[in-house]
Amino acid sequence: MASDGNIKKATETYAGFVGVMKWGTIASIAVAALVVLLISS
Repeated sequence: MASDGNIKKATETYAGFVGVMKWGTIASIAVAALVVLLISS
């Protein structure tokens, strides 16, 4: 069974990963919108 230290570390790692994915998705959408606007004008 995993110790408390391992669970805490894994939770921190997962939270960091989810945060990076969230901001990466937001940035990708913003860049895609900018490209669409540039192409359409």
